[in-house]
Amino acid sequence: MKFKSMFTPIKIGPITVPNRFVVPPMGNNFANTDGTMSDRSLAYYKERAIGGFGLITFEATVAYKKAKGGARKPCLFDDSTIDSFKRVIDACHEEGAKISIQLQHAGPDGNTKTAGYPINAASAIPSKCGKDTPIPMPTEEIHEVIEAFGDAAVRAKKAGADAVEVHCAHGYFISSFLSPRTNKRVDEFGGCFENRMRLPRLIIENIRKKLGDSIAIICRINSSDEVEGGIDVHDSAAIAAYLEDCGVDCLHVSRAVHIRDEYMWAPTAIHGGFSAELVTEIKRAVNIPVIAIGRFTEPHYAELLVRQGRCDLVAFGRQSIADPHMPKKAGEDRLSEMAPCIACLQGCVPYMYKGEPINCLVNPLVGREAELKLAEKPKKVIVVGGGVGGMLAAWLSAYRGHDVTLLEATDTLGGQMRLAAYPPGKGDITNLVRSYITKCEKYGVKIKLNTKVTPEIIANEAPDVAILATGAIPLVLPIPGIEDSGLIHAVDLLDGRESCGKKVLVVGGGMVGCETADFLGEIGHDVTVIELRDEVGADVISEHRKLLMKNFEEYKIKAITEAKVSGFFADGVSYTSLDGVEHRIEGFDSVVLAMGARNYDPLSEKVKEIVKETYVIGDATRARRALDATKEALDVALSI
Repeated sequence: MKFKSMFTPIKIGPITVPNRFVVPPMGNNFANTDGTMSDRSLAYYKERAIGGFGLITFEATVAYKKAKGGARKPCLFDDSTIDSFKRVIDACHEEGAKISIQLQHAGPDGNTKTAGYPINAASAIPSKCGKDTPIPMPTEEIHEVIEAFGDAAVRAKKAGADAVEVHCAHGYFISSFLSPRTNKRVDEFGGCFENRMRLPRLIIENIRKKLGDSIAIICRINSSDEVEGGIDVHDSAAIAAYLEDCGVDCLHVSRAVHIRDEYMWAPTAIHGGFSAELVTEIKRAVNIPVIAIGRFTEPHYAELLVRQGRCDLVAFGRQSIADPHMPKKAGEDRLSEMAPCIACLQGCVPYMYKGEPINCLVNPLVGREAELKLAEKPKKVIVVGGGVGGMLAAWLSAYRGHDVTLLEATDTLGGQMRLAAYPPGKGDITNLVRSYITKCEKYGVKIKLNTKVTPEIIANEAPDVAILATGAIPLVLPIPGIEDSGLIHAVDLLDGRESCGKKVLVVGGGMVGCETADFLGEIGHDVTVIELRDEVGADVISEHRKLLMKNFEEYKIKAITEAKVSGFFADGVSYTSLDGVEHRIEGFDSVVLAMGARNYDPLSEKVKEIVKETYVIGDATRARRALDATKEALDVALSI
């Protein structure tokens, strides 16, 4: 497919955006604690401008001094931060991108400790379980906020921004006024639709009064709140038309409030472009440009939506984190190099919530782009293990100019990550593995498969550097019968090396066990999961777990929890329940073992005697997440 529509310029108010690829605002915690943009902020945004994104939106920037939602939020509530924004904007402008700054009041999602003030909203309704109950903002102070947004827009203009985006979505301050679910006011800002729209209207008017038509005004709105009593797409269409009448130049259409995070940052099982129908409904209501959001990871469906007139621009949120050069690769027909966001939610959202700089399993260089430089002295590097950690270490080392050989014991690259693609909804992971292989090939990594590495092989290669990424193997605890009961390892089942009968017992209800059960349930097996903890899927990230548990219900997957397995048999297990009573469950056609993994490092002790510069990374050190493996691979690749 040729992406002609995606590479067509478009006018948004007074500016012309060179293409339809958008980086939306995403919290990254790269800013300094004084609200200025940091060197990491500059590296992050500049890299996406280099990569060809036409419109780049800086993350939620604090417009009102009493509403700082996190310690590392950028701020524009006084003049002291303008120069830091200008430095980043100038760097992006040099690469041809247009810049929008999202202006936000965190409202009920504010942080009392960070801001030093109580949190406010339209009414005293908490944003999410565990959050403080906000104080309804007094009417007089609302007008202070309106002025603050206008003043922040003036500062954005002084810094060189082409547009400002007024954040009216996700349950934050302005959003809390729009929705009848969260707005219970009886002053002029509550009640009828017109009154609930008064706050965004006055903010837009204030910005126009102070800046005229010299800057584009964008509003970010929800297509649907996804909660009972909240805004649905019919309300949003009316809101969109109203905002157009207020003089807004563009709409940025997102989805959901934080109670329904799975629609805000969709997990792997939710398909790319999943909000397209809602965006289309809003596009029908207005004549101004509309930006679509919805887990877009490849440009094909985006091209189709723009071509059909169902939206005008497409935001590639987490995809722009995973691959900042996505537009350039699409334009140069280098799609196989494109690293996909796999929606794992390991390094972006959790780190954002913790107030720490975000990371990315696929692209651990995020925010560290300036650190990637050519090596001063090329070295001969051997990488043992072709999982994602080994492959990333290999291609990055080769990119830096080293002579790299990758040795893999099996006939296929990808390691545990390749198998992770088999459970339902996780097929994008295959694309990740393939993109790493493509990069290894592009940068000249010599790949040797079916090579069982020994210290002698390493010695014969005589490398300057050895990187050992030998991964993990299934954990087999010393439980009676476990070695001779004929059980199947989950990894062998997923890889097609083993098959199972109709009635299956999965021993271990962590992520691997639950996803294996889901895999079997989808194709019609009668599945039971037994788990030591008090619930299955306890280690599964919440947005993923919601969908996983729906599948458990649909496929009638049974769960036995708080059960300590004490023995294995050919057709079942014995276990001790929490009350100390011994039980036995039997009659299964197959027993599948998914009790975890342990590190596999048969080489490092001897290799360290042969190669002075030896590193052990990822699961070979300790079985953990793929996020840890790729971060450690990056650290090593940058250090040699």
